[in-house]
Amino acid sequence: MNRPSSQYEYMSLDDFEELLPDKPADEKWELIGGRVVRMMVGARWEHNYIIQNLANGIRERLRASGSPCRTLVESFRLRSRPTESSTLPDVIVHCSALEPGAAYLSDPTVLIEVMSEGSKARDRFEKWAVYQLLPSLKHYVLVERDRAHIETFDRVADEWGGVRIFDGLAATLELPAIGVGVPLAEIYRDVIAE
Repeated sequence: MNRPSSQYEYMSLDDFEELLPDKPADEKWELIGGRVVRMMVGARWEHNYIIQNLANGIRERLRASGSPCRTLVESFRLRSRPTESSTLPDVIVHCSALEPGAAYLSDPTVLIEVMSEGSKARDRFEKWAVYQLLPSLKHYVLVERDRAHIETFDRVADEWGGVRIFDGLAATLELPAIGVGVPLAEIYRDVIAE
């Protein structure tokens, strides 16, 4: 894998997974395209509310429709050996069964990242470069934390199309691959007032 700069620490997925049990409790580690990213644990309350609102909104609609798809949040790993990546997306929607005791999956249908100023470039560029190579992924969703604005990249017939933008509390985030729509007013409930 091409290494653009020596200012970052790079390692294989196997080496990264060996180190994970020894990481400090106050750090969150990800491996993105072979690059180690260390972040502090914890986020603003708005970030957590948005994640909860999104995961719950999607989960309720999936259950109501009888879908086999389910949601996972923040501490469940997405693992991709071909891209040397192990990330912790804010919300994962997966539509296949998980093995008992699984701590990661490799076949997400939807990935959602709630962006902060510190993570925006990483979510928009580094993670997107990795995520778009996942064959199972149908929607990559970028959620602004401080305003009601969501961008969605969609795969249709094995091709990534343009960006769909959902702006304002009156809009509804539509995820056709899983048959779910969640109003932004619900996603930003208790975070952004109407």
